[in-house]
Amino acid sequence: MRNTAALAGVLLIAGTSNAAHAADAAEEPFTLSASARLRVESIDGQFRPAPAPENDTMISLRTEIAARYDAGPVRFVAEVWDARAWGQDSRSSANTSEVNALELVQANVQVPLAGKSVLTLGRYTLDLGNRRMMARQRFRNTTNAFTGAHLALDGAAGRKLDLIFALPHQRLPDDADGIRADRVKVDRESFNVVFFGAHGTLPNVLGGTLQPYAFGLIEQDGARLATANRRIGTLGARHFVKAKAGAWDHEVEGAVQFGKARRTSSAADQTDLDVFAWFIHAELGHTLAGGWTPRIAAMIDAASGDGGKAGKFTRFDTLYSARRFEFGPNGLYGPFRRSNMISPSLRLEVAPSKRTDAFVAWRSAWAENRRDQFAATGVRDANGASGSLGGHQIEGRVRHWIVPGLLQVDAGAALLLKRGLLRDAPNAPASGNTRYGYIDLTLSL
Repeated sequence: MRNTAALAGVLLIAGTSNAAHAADAAEEPFTLSASARLRVESIDGQFRPAPAPENDTMISLRTEIAARYDAGPVRFVAEVWDARAWGQDSRSSANTSEVNALELVQANVQVPLAGKSVLTLGRYTLDLGNRRMMARQRFRNTTNAFTGAHLALDGAAGRKLDLIFALPHQRLPDDADGIRADRVKVDRESFNVVFFGAHGTLPNVLGGTLQPYAFGLIEQDGARLATANRRIGTLGARHFVKAKAGAWDHEVEGAVQFGKARRTSSAADQTDLDVFAWFIHAELGHTLAGGWTPRIAAMIDAASGDGGKAGKFTRFDTLYSARRFEFGPNGLYGPFRRSNMISPSLRLEVAPSKRTDAFVAWRSAWAENRRDQFAATGVRDANGASGSLGGHQIEGRVRHWIVPGLLQVDAGAALLLKRGLLRDAPNAPASGNTRYGYIDLTLSL
């Protein structure tokens, strides 16, 4: 199982082109696709507390193979992800977000209903809305996956309703030795963690598209699972107008959470707290016509933190979301997420050709509650004496199709300029500013 490069070669040779799949789906009952992505990434000037190393480099390989068979009344789908990593420090922050060797992330039957509606039963992955609550990962080396049911109801004129009942997968192995060894262990799901909800799409509302949603998460400790016993509901909505040349676009999304949870997953923590948390995203952009069609956007993200008050818990829970598209690369990096943060940003996007796109962005970030863990950094000043400002991030990325539809290169870098909280908090590392870079090469067949 260690020879993943050989495995990737076999899978890729077995595949057929994604473009051919789209063209021949009506004629071919059986389709097969595959891809392999090789990444090299490095971080210097770590922002995470010890034991994370000051410097770290990792090579990762993600191989995907998917098969689909249309039997007429039903369709069968299976997909395997093989996500592995090598060369990282023994104290590396790399975890199950980077390593999940030889895992069957999808194995389901799809039952077509009236119109374009579909019922999916089994293991599946899913994007909902702009992927801020439930997402299939793209940049991250492993993905969220679920076992259960997904009913996609497709109405007239673009109206949609997605209903889900899911048991989220616990990616395994989750111990440091198993991750470093790229050990193969089947992921686990159980009724100890249940995720369910509804997500709607309503076009032509207030000049754009409205997407209301409601999700519930119920979990409890099990013999092989320690949880914070979350029993939380999330209510939210998104309204957006898509970007197009010569026009303004916008996106606004907000959510509130309520229910019960414990502050930690420790077996000694038996105190149920009242949950109330919130998150907002607001964005305004304009795309210029002609040339590279540059788009300039201003945005702000904010999510509540926890003040540690008796009987209350107020840190927003990011559920099963994606974050790279807004907050920068994750992997060995990834300091920001929708949790205890207030963060404005400016972004410039360009597309010099159909084969190339790029962007540069500036982001500043403050803790919403200076006494809570700051975003995804793990840095915390329980006394609040280090202030609220975490720092400023400068980020850029370029993607280019070397061979359109077949071979793509993706390269990016980020500089995190640490300020008060990330420099002065009691557990902040003594290293200077954080520098990060990566390069990907993806072959798709």
